[in-house]
Amino acid sequence: MAETAITTTAENFPTMRKRSNFWTSFFRRLIKEKPLGTVGGVICLILLLVGIFANFLAPYGYDEIHPTDSLARPSIKYPLGTDNLGRDQLSRIIYGARLSVIVGFAATTFSIVISVFIGLTTGYYGGKYDLLVQRIVDAWMCFPGLIILIVAVSFIGPGMWQIIIILGLQYGIAGSRIVRGAVVTTRENMYIEAARSAGATSTRMLLRHILPNIMAPIIILFTTRLGAVILAEASMSFLGLGIPPPAPSWGGMLSGTGRSYMLMAPWIAIFPGIALSIVVYGINVFGDAVRDLLDPRLRGGGGRYTLESKKDKKRKKKMKKQR
Repeated sequence: MAETAITTTAENFPTMRKRSNFWTSFFRRLIKEKPLGTVGGVICLILLLVGIFANFLAPYGYDEIHPTDSLARPSIKYPLGTDNLGRDQLSRIIYGARLSVIVGFAATTFSIVISVFIGLTTGYYGGKYDLLVQRIVDAWMCFPGLIILIVAVSFIGPGMWQIIIILGLQYGIAGSRIVRGAVVTTRENMYIEAARSAGATSTRMLLRHILPNIMAPIIILFTTRLGAVILAEASMSFLGLGIPPPAPSWGGMLSGTGRSYMLMAPWIAIFPGIALSIVVYGINVFGDAVRDLLDPRLRGGGGRYTLESKKDKKRKKKMKKQR
């Protein structure tokens, strides 16, 4: 009897559509609703591939010197010209993409780990611990980011790993407030109360029930922080406090020979500047598109955030006619 009742009840429900894969649905919506974000995603993918396969794509080594071809104009042999030491600009820009990928992804990942740790613990436990940590975060955010970076580098010295640690701390502490806000909102849901009533430990609550449900804000935070980290690294290298030469940092290329030979050989500064601008623009546009698609507060809205489907438009027309 019980099996018959269950079968009969199941037959009365309408057939449910199969849910498509999350990433397939995400990229479909990205292409359809955010064409500019799609372009930014392609730029991010190109940056990643160029950074990974720099050894195969670069025609010369990033520090390979050709004294007889110093300050050579763009040509077939040197598509983007050479600098004052005869180093191929195209090769240095390609290897600079590898540096940007390493520093950008490493520092952003480190910052996300810090943000998640601080945001999870303060948002879940609350109380005096939350109050104390948030006041420290507020004090940290009162200082301009560039000033903090300059002071920190002056203490520990320039270098790739030093820059990664400093940028990770800088953006990680500041981004913890976003994660904390998501945790506070998720903590009030009924399934959290049910898990707590069932005897779930705090560690299980954080890792099993809260963390998976705040992944959308974390992904958004990662994409928006990536461009800021790459630009901050270029700024520090431009000031001489980032990755020291002969490493082909785009900011260092703009600062060193780029400024010295701006009038005599403008291509030395123009091409690294264009590469940096395109990459940061693409990452920011892609990050904005990811935010609009994953943020629940923007997903259900109209206007510039979402596109109405044809079915929705027909339904609205029918409702107007009925009125």
